[in-house]
Amino acid sequence: MTRTFGPRRPQAVPAKSREELDDLVRRLKADESRNDCYRERSLKLHGWICAKCGREFDQENLHLLTVHHRDGNHNNNPADGSNWENLCIYCHDDEHSRMQLGDYLRKS
Repeated sequence: MTRTFGPRRPQAVPAKSREELDDLVRRLKADESRNDCYRERSLKLHGWICAKCGREFDQENLHLLTVHHRDGNHNNNPADGSNWENLCIYCHDDEHSRMQLGDYLRKS
């Protein structure tokens, strides 16, 4: 058998029941409201400034400021904000790139 390195065909996904779909929608909506809540709390606690590059934000560009979970666990949202840091989208992307590189190098 010849091995090919082209794209694989997607596997068929079994259809979900109505109850499973309703449960999925409920969980996604709960996650969305939870995410909004911790973002607002982090912005109040840490201010509208990137913790890495120091860029300041205002109402017009606030959408470019994100909340990074230091431990990578999006469910770890302590009330004191100790697992959060506000990062601009560029620094946030850089942080995750560094984490991926570190993971890769540890496996080598």
